[in-house]
Amino acid sequence: MRSARLIDAVRAITRRRRLAYALVAVVVVAVVALPARELSADNDADARPTIPKYALRINITPLPISRPIPSAFVGFSIEYRSLLPYSGRNPASPNPTFIQLVRALTPGGSPVIRFGGDTTDWTWWPTPGVSKPPGIRYTLNARWVSMARATAHAMGARLILGINFEADDPAIAATEARALLKGLGRKLIAGFELGNEPEAYGALGWYDTAGGVSVPGRPVTYGFGSYLRDYAAISSALPHGVPLVGPASGAPAWIAGLNRYLGANPRVRLVTFHRYPLHRCFTPPGSPTSPTIPHLLSRDASVGPAASLQGAVAVAHRRGLQFRVDELNDVSCGGARGVSNTFASALWVLDALFNMAKVGADGVNIHTFTDAVYGPFTFAGAGGRWEAHVKPMYYGLLMFARAAPAGSRLLLAEAPGRPNLRVWAARARDGTIRIVLINDARNRAITVAVRSPGASAAGTLERLRAPGLRATAHVAIAGQTFGARTATGELSGSSTRATLHPIQDRYVVQLPPASAALITLARS
Repeated sequence: MRSARLIDAVRAITRRRRLAYALVAVVVVAVVALPARELSADNDADARPTIPKYALRINITPLPISRPIPSAFVGFSIEYRSLLPYSGRNPASPNPTFIQLVRALTPGGSPVIRFGGDTTDWTWWPTPGVSKPPGIRYTLNARWVSMARATAHAMGARLILGINFEADDPAIAATEARALLKGLGRKLIAGFELGNEPEAYGALGWYDTAGGVSVPGRPVTYGFGSYLRDYAAISSALPHGVPLVGPASGAPAWIAGLNRYLGANPRVRLVTFHRYPLHRCFTPPGSPTSPTIPHLLSRDASVGPAASLQGAVAVAHRRGLQFRVDELNDVSCGGARGVSNTFASALWVLDALFNMAKVGADGVNIHTFTDAVYGPFTFAGAGGRWEAHVKPMYYGLLMFARAAPAGSRLLLAEAPGRPNLRVWAARARDGTIRIVLINDARNRAITVAVRSPGASAAGTLERLRAPGLRATAHVAIAGQTFGARTATGELSGSSTRATLHPIQDRYVVQLPPASAALITLARS
């Protein structure tokens, strides 16, 4: 009996232990299954949350380091031949998806759209008594003008219009400008931009002969002095009711002549330059500017373009003129697949735009055309219904628009030097402070603890995420996405915007690899 009772007792103890182990396992599974939460002071009071020792401490100071960001800061530069594929051919109903995607980047403002690029000098309006030049590949007509007018009205946009300069014919330039002015009206036109990157006219072919010989638009000796003489002759033929825009150059060396150019051309009211940090054409694979994701996410790729233009911005502002980088993207020659169409481009453009705002640029136009790898969107339309495929870069543009609304001024951010961490802060007109944190590391998380001036109440946190730097799909901002296709141009899905409470006067955020975060702190 004793043995039996002993055996029963042992069995009972064993059953109780098994039950206890099972309960522990259930609790562990339940805890692991809980969604991740931000560290915050509203956790269990007994836990007394503290700032992790490994967190990088960041201090946002009240010192402004930029001019107020204009309402039309983010715009697009579009090749002439891409207007109709983007907007459609019915002036009574231009593509609403395209219009929504553009307007979302300048809420309440008037976006600036530039038509130009290479097609500036490949386009003309047929000129009486003049044979079509051999370099012309696209002809403007009444339909193009009517679609440009309808689209601009729907967007509330103003237009920079490229005028053919490489043809070197005042009559061709004047005919094109007069036709655009008549068809669009003065109010829609921000300015006429003569030519596109004229520094390359003597080196790159304007057209090919029947025998395949490349013929440049100017002699190989063509330089800045020759450009000024041509500019004087051709600009004098343009209608005088519209300001001029220029020099539309991509050459850093031409910045040295900017004062001379502006002094000789008082009709220029907007200074424009172009920048691409990486290059696909004429660049050897081993070059630091060849298109790779590591090169794109280097400091040189986001800081360098802005730093190279700081002197030109200062020259323009001293003369009371505005300055736009009216052609910007990541890789020249249409972009590079595996770089320009990946999530890395979203993180790059977010950082690059802040750098442009820091040096005082009044706006940036992201360059695109229908078959460009770096295009932020593509469109397909049939039967009056339009759909857009929104690419990763657009999400970076959208986060910038949320982080730096019109009138915001950048604030000094004191942060430890960490190669993969970028920190930006902006104070809006209403006192709201928004802080952007970028972690462009491929596989390493970063934890930060941010202190912001005067902030002690709860804020909000939204994240820009993708499966990885090389991802070309499944990008989300605050948990929302445009999906594989969108007919509305608006984000869909449940928002994952979270409440963020301070811990010891700091806001603690973990940044997963390949992600960005936006902290919004309303004025207390």
